[in-house]
Amino acid sequence: MKLCVIPIDNRPVCYNLIQGICRIDNDIELIMPPRHMLGSLKKDADVVGLFGWLNKLPEVDAIVLSLDTIAYGGLIPSRRSPESFEDIRDRMYDFKEVLQTKKSKIYAVSSIMRIANNNCNEEEKEYWSKYGKLIFEYSYTKHKFANKLGLESPIRNIIPPDILRDYKQTRLRNFKMNQIYLNWQKEGFFDTLIFSKDDCAKYGYNVMEADFLSQMGGKVITGADEIPLSLISRAIKCDMSVNIKYTEPESTNLISNYEDVSVEKSLQNQLNFARVEIKEENPDITIIVNNFKDHQGEIVMKQDTEQFSGELTLPETPYMVADVRNANGADNNFMEEFFKKFRYDGFYGYSGWNTSANTFGTLICCAKVKFNAEKKGTYNDKAFKKVEMVRFLDDWAYQANVRQQITEPCNIQPMMKPYEEKVSQILNLPIRNEYFYPWNRLFEIEVSDELH
Repeated sequence: MKLCVIPIDNRPVCYNLIQGICRIDNDIELIMPPRHMLGSLKKDADVVGLFGWLNKLPEVDAIVLSLDTIAYGGLIPSRRSPESFEDIRDRMYDFKEVLQTKKSKIYAVSSIMRIANNNCNEEEKEYWSKYGKLIFEYSYTKHKFANKLGLESPIRNIIPPDILRDYKQTRLRNFKMNQIYLNWQKEGFFDTLIFSKDDCAKYGYNVMEADFLSQMGGKVITGADEIPLSLISRAIKCDMSVNIKYTEPESTNLISNYEDVSVEKSLQNQLNFARVEIKEENPDITIIVNNFKDHQGEIVMKQDTEQFSGELTLPETPYMVADVRNANGADNNFMEEFFKKFRYDGFYGYSGWNTSANTFGTLICCAKVKFNAEKKGTYNDKAFKKVEMVRFLDDWAYQANVRQQITEPCNIQPMMKPYEEKVSQILNLPIRNEYFYPWNRLFEIEVSDELH
C-alpha cells in the first residue's frame, strides 16, 4: 500500500508516531513531507513548499491529510491566522485542483475551532491570556441560555468589543471553510471527511457548529491529534473485531476531561470510524480499558482521581490496553499491576497519552496495522516494539512520573534510566535513548533512539 500523509503539525505524536506505526507493516510505503515544512507552536507550515512537494508526489493509493495544515498552516495556526476567508478559500480551491490530479482516495480531517477554558495563550491569540476564560463562558452561556431565550449573554459586556469581534470573525471564517469542505464531500471528492472536535464542554460555539455540520450530513468525532491515525485505520482494508473489558464497568457512562461524550461512546466512535467490529464472542483482540470511577484525573493539573486498586487479569487471547484513568499520563497503580502480568505474546499495544480519544485512536491504529501485517506475512516486530517502547516511556515514565519532578525543560536521561530498564526487560529490547523538547515546553517530549 502506497500511503501519503500530510500531518497536523510536526509534533512527535503527529509525525514520528505515524512513521513508527506504518513501519510495523513492511508492505506500507509511507510518503510524508519533510518535517521542517510542517507547522510548530510558533511557526506556520510552509504552505507554498507543501504545494510544490504535493505536485511532485508519485501515484499513491491513499492520501491522508489535515486540511488545517494547508488552509491555515496547522492546527494551532488555525486559531491564530489573520488571513481572510477569501484568501483561504482561494488557496483551498487551488489545493483541491492539485489533489484531483492525483487520482487517489482522499481521507481528510478539518478541525472545529476549540474554545479553551483557561487564560493561557500558548496556543491561542494573545488576548487569550486575559480574556480566554471569559470568552469560554460567553460561548457556553450564549449556547445554553441566550440563544434559547433570544437574548445576548451578559458576559459580552465584560469582553472588549474589538476582541469579541475578532474572535467571532475567526470562528466564522473557519466554520465557513468547513461548510465548503462538506460540500466537497457531498460531491464525492473525499472518500472520508472528518470534522474533529477537541477540548469540548457540553455547550459552546464549537458544539453548535458540530451539531450543524452533523445535521447537514457531516461526520464529527471528538478528538484531534489522533485523527490522522484514525484515518489510516480506516484506509486499511482489513476485517478486525474486538471485545471491550473495562476495569470499572459501572462507570463507562462518565465523560472524560476535554471531551463531551462518555468513555464508552468515545471508544465506540473510534472503533466504528476505523471499521473495527465490536464482537463479544471470539473477537480477534480484547481491549482492556483502565477507566475511572468518579472523574478522570489530570496529572498535570494535580487533579487526583481514585487510582486502580483491583486485580488485573489479562486474557489468554490477543489483547491491547487503553489507559484513560488520567488525562495526560498513565495510572501508576495500574501500570505496576500490568507489568506484573505482562505477556508479550498476543500483545497488540498500549496507549495512555493526553485525552481518551487520543489514546483510543492511536491504540486502534497500531493494533490494526499489526493485525493486518501479520495476516499478510509482512509484520515487522522490531518496529512494533519501538512504537511500544516510546509509548511506555512517554505516557508512563515521563508524563506520569518524571514530568512531575521538573519545572522546565532539562536533561531527563538520568531520571528516565530506571524506567528504561523496566521497559527494556518486558519488551526484550536494548534501549539507547535521547530525549528532546521539540516545542521547548514540558507538554511533550521526543524519544530518539538508535533502533531503525
